[in-house]
Amino acid sequence: MNRSITMLWRITLMTMTCVALLALAGCAKSRITQLADGMVDSMAKGDFAAATKDFDSKMNSVMSAQQLGQTWSQLTAQTGVFKSRNGSREVQEAGFQIVYVTCQFEKTMIDIKVVFDKDGKIGGLWFVPHVSAGGAKYSPPAYTHKDRFVEREITVGSGEWQLPGTLTIPKGEGPFPAVVLVHGSGPNDRDETIGPNKPFKDIAWGLASQGIAVLRYDKRTYDKSTKAKLIQNADNFTVKEEVIDDALAAVDLLRQSKEIAQGKVFVLGHSLGGMLIPRIGSADPKIAGLIVMAGSTRPLEDVMLDQIMYIASLNEPMTDDTRKEIDNYKQQIAIVKNLKPSAKSSASSLIIGVPASYWLDLRGYSPAVAAKSLKQPMLIVQGGRDYQSTTADFKIWKDALGSRADVMLKLYPDLNHLFMTGTGKATPAEYEKPGSVAQSVIADISNWINSHCSP
Repeated sequence: MNRSITMLWRITLMTMTCVALLALAGCAKSRITQLADGMVDSMAKGDFAAATKDFDSKMNSVMSAQQLGQTWSQLTAQTGVFKSRNGSREVQEAGFQIVYVTCQFEKTMIDIKVVFDKDGKIGGLWFVPHVSAGGAKYSPPAYTHKDRFVEREITVGSGEWQLPGTLTIPKGEGPFPAVVLVHGSGPNDRDETIGPNKPFKDIAWGLASQGIAVLRYDKRTYDKSTKAKLIQNADNFTVKEEVIDDALAAVDLLRQSKEIAQGKVFVLGHSLGGMLIPRIGSADPKIAGLIVMAGSTRPLEDVMLDQIMYIASLNEPMTDDTRKEIDNYKQQIAIVKNLKPSAKSSASSLIIGVPASYWLDLRGYSPAVAAKSLKQPMLIVQGGRDYQSTTADFKIWKDALGSRADVMLKLYPDLNHLFMTGTGKATPAEYEKPGSVAQSVIADISNWINSHCSP
């Protein structure tokens, strides 16, 4: 966990799950750059009232000055103190006017993405990995063979929850086994893009090269139309609305395709998606098999705190400002743990970026315990260098399920949260460097799926 769940920007993106509302834009570039730069300067000074003065009505309804201050504190607890603003650039993305403000923090550089509505007001705010203006282009892994598959656009879900997606189909005579990819926390696109990396695209192309169809889609909190609807219904916002419903819809869609082998639809969840695999599997017992990639097993708020503490430890000694920010975050966690079932839940009362309903829904949920009652075979994989979902989580999975003959568990010592190879202690900056999901992971997933597709 999407999104979760997660490296410094994944944590921040999850914090902004209900916040990053996109609206149509069309205003002078120089003016919006000035507004974006001014908002960042105000946040850096701690003047969050000034930072929110140019929010549009919908942003104001989900992000108060106090809540923005809490978000900034959570960010700087991980990145270190704000150092400087290093330039801005304007872009058009999917019809939206956006300014990226590049900021240097003590431990890393990030881009603050500011989205403007048609009236020139701020309608969205994201914290994303820094990528140079030229952009680092995606490079397909060597194990992919584009001549072995084709891709087509597809729609997941129906009615108000339609999401754009991509179905990757092997060439040749089908029908083929298939897998649905379920994102981590935050507003992920179908490729689970982070910086120059696209782990879901790696997986889709890698598996399709081995004869397995893959369906991936944009998350509700990423797609502009469904995101707005989620915000309007924030009083009932849980992981069911964020993740589970669409995963089940994707499974149903594959079952209706003549190109897909009947009874051979699998589901793979990464991070938050992996954490929720037991819920997905329980909701649809006919899913052929379940794959957990870096799925946390501990309470989400505890996992997030561990990540913050880990990142803060990378640059010891810890500063007083960092300690203060961590204490601030611990206070928010205390609120989460003490929520009453009757607690008010709305977009105007966010706790660590999401309504009370979200935290109450996850209370008492233990993925490893829940997985014990599942009848489907499972593959659980974990990177040994992952500081987000850790080897401690993997041990909990192993203790709960290791005795089952139909459960395979595998640890990859040199892989990080994206299942990309590295050395030494993992850091947030690692995700800004181009990489690919390790070939060994693709091979193991492919072999495991095929082993459960025999007549």
